Amino acid sequence: MKQTEPEVTLALAKEHGLNEDEYGKILDILGRTPTFTELGIFSVMWSEHCSYKNSIAVLKTLPRDGGALLTGAGEENAGLVDIGDNLAVAFKIESHNHPSAVEPYQGAATGVGGIHRDIFTMGARPVASLNSLRFGSPKDPRVRYLVDGVVRGIGDYGNSFGVPTVGGEIYFEDCYTGNPLVNAMSVGLVEHHKTVSATAEGEGNPVLIVGSSTGRDGIHGATFASEDLSEASEDKRPSVQVGDPFAEKLLLEATLEAIETGFVAGLQDMGAAGITSSTSEMSARGIEKNGTGGIMIDLDLVPAREEGMSAYEIMLSESQERMLIVAKKGHEEDIIAVYRKWDVQAVTVGRVTSDNNVKIQYRGELVADIPAESLVLGGGAPVYIREAVESKPDTPAAEMTPDSGLNLKDRAIALLSRPNIASKRWVYRQYDSMVQTNTVTPVGHTDAAVIRIKGTKKALAMKTDCNSRYVYLNPLAGGKIAVAECARNIACSGARPLAITNCLNFGNPYKPEVYFQFKTSVQGMGEACRAFNTPVTGGNVSFYNESTHGGGRAAIYPTPTIGMIGLLEDIDNLVGSTFTTSGDAIILFGDPDLNLEGSEYQVMQYGTPGTDAPDINLDHEKNLQDLLVALAGKKLLHSAHDVSDGGLFVALAEKAIMNETARLGFDVDLEDCGAGPYRMQQQLFSEAQGRVVATIAPASAKAVIAEAVACNVPVRVIGKVVPQGAAIAVDGHDTLRFSTAELSRAYYDALENELHLNELL
Repeated sequence: MKQTEPEVTLALAKEHGLNEDEYGKILDILGRTPTFTELGIFSVMWSEHCSYKNSIAVLKTLPRDGGALLTGAGEENAGLVDIGDNLAVAFKIESHNHPSAVEPYQGAATGVGGIHRDIFTMGARPVASLNSLRFGSPKDPRVRYLVDGVVRGIGDYGNSFGVPTVGGEIYFEDCYTGNPLVNAMSVGLVEHHKTVSATAEGEGNPVLIVGSSTGRDGIHGATFASEDLSEASEDKRPSVQVGDPFAEKLLLEATLEAIETGFVAGLQDMGAAGITSSTSEMSARGIEKNGTGGIMIDLDLVPAREEGMSAYEIMLSESQERMLIVAKKGHEEDIIAVYRKWDVQAVTVGRVTSDNNVKIQYRGELVADIPAESLVLGGGAPVYIREAVESKPDTPAAEMTPDSGLNLKDRAIALLSRPNIASKRWVYRQYDSMVQTNTVTPVGHTDAAVIRIKGTKKALAMKTDCNSRYVYLNPLAGGKIAVAECARNIACSGARPLAITNCLNFGNPYKPEVYFQFKTSVQGMGEACRAFNTPVTGGNVSFYNESTHGGGRAAIYPTPTIGMIGLLEDIDNLVGSTFTTSGDAIILFGDPDLNLEGSEYQVMQYGTPGTDAPDINLDHEKNLQDLLVALAGKKLLHSAHDVSDGGLFVALAEKAIMNETARLGFDVDLEDCGAGPYRMQQQLFSEAQGRVVATIAPASAKAVIAEAVACNVPVRVIGKVVPQGAAIAVDGHDTLRFSTAELSRAYYDALENELHLNELL
């Protein structure tokens, strides 16, 4: 029976998230009123999530070539970087924020599944997963529910799929209470000659859908991700996809085997907007590459798991574990046979054409006929440059108490127990970090996660990072610091930073102050990437991260999460982050001006982040990276750990206790920073940038200092590693003493005990 579709009008277009000008543009492109299916196609492809219409102009200012880059931003499903020996690393990070806010388990799980598909559609085998998570206060029952669901979703999907979760970060800030952030990153390896392009080319080549059947889950998921969250968002649970990691594991193995046949001409994941995005984007790439292209699909041939689905529903479904393949003509049965072997559906549903359009047939009718390039970013999709107006945060300066008025030992222990500082082992113990047997060290034993590349001496270092409080206080400096801290962590492990991917999480771009944060932090990121020669391989923009939690609409902190890859040429040069040898000299690289601006300590002690982010010097950061890699190559470093959240005290404490089998202590004497009555607070807790605490054999001090001088990096010996206990003095005075057991209890136990986080396990 023929289904009756609603009449397409401007009012209906507005219900689909299109404005009057955009609807008028659609009429001009088609030369007629769109069908209901065509309206749905335009609405998802021109949504912020798919078109990047409010961000693409700014993103184009980022460095998108250079270094070892093989495939840049937007060119394929993921970025691709050369690492030598005919090998390349594919990696990407994306958000699943809104789905996780209303359905945390499936929202997080399908975020993991989707980002892995972006990797293996490149022909790469996923070898590692990372994440970056933001929540409100863990004392809030709703937040605890979100944390539980998100962590289980990530763990269950990744563990079942068989890819190790090797790193990540978790922050707790009130601004994320109603709108958590769930950013997932995947890393894969591929030989150069086995990469596959997400391109539809070769007129007459068959088009196949492989993987799961198509259902009604996830319809308008891309549109849902392109609007503010509200109480009504709970009604949009059907917009959240449902994942099956076991089906994806079969899809992975079948796909990599199909690629081995040599008969796969093009391949793309069905992520946001499902069949719509994959057909549109593959067609547009084919046109760009060859001048002509297009795809014709017959929806009657698409395997559906629900009866009576309309063309609109099939085209907009975001059912998971599906991909689109362009096969070489005459070899579609060879590909189908591979998928059949793995018990995975593979069905021919269409063909590549040369009329430059995406054409959709259903029940004997042509229900959509749209120029492919009109649907994609860089083609006919709208591009906007919004008003950007700086609006400095209304945060007071700290009214500091002199050191003499504080029990600094109590303050230090309290800081180590803060949710943003304390161990997150109650999370990462739910993740399998050792599956595939490539993970080199346990979580927390190196500043960056490290994966060995079997058959070579090489290893990959990887990290996600962003201090969003800094970006909130100073978007330009915060954007630079996000990149710099990632690079510093990579270099601390002995690896050379190669390239980044990013996940840019912001509020409503129509608000001038939000657009200023976005534009300015991207500028900072770009400056840092150019300074470090770490080009941007791609990523994701997530706008509309706002909620009505607590009355009134509030945006999250601007959070441009960075995912970075580095290369360790010789795994024997790997440097851990924790103390290794009693009697080692403890040295401090970097000598910045110390203050408490933006620090976790200042928020804890004085109830304000202050008025600015820490200063950042990109030249110094690059010199520091080069020094760390050089020292690692000469095997002069026994350990290296960057000074970041919580300052020097937390860095020293982590070096002492994060290797739970060693638990060595430290005895340090810091120089007076000239801050008078606040000198101890600033020495202990400042988050001033460009600093690394390292340990070396005492006999190596002369060589290390000479290397630092050659790299123009300030360095000084501040103490030594001792068998147990911890002591900190400034110019020999005001000594603070801790037992390693005290530090360990504060770091590992206080958060779990006080907030009952063990109940989430």
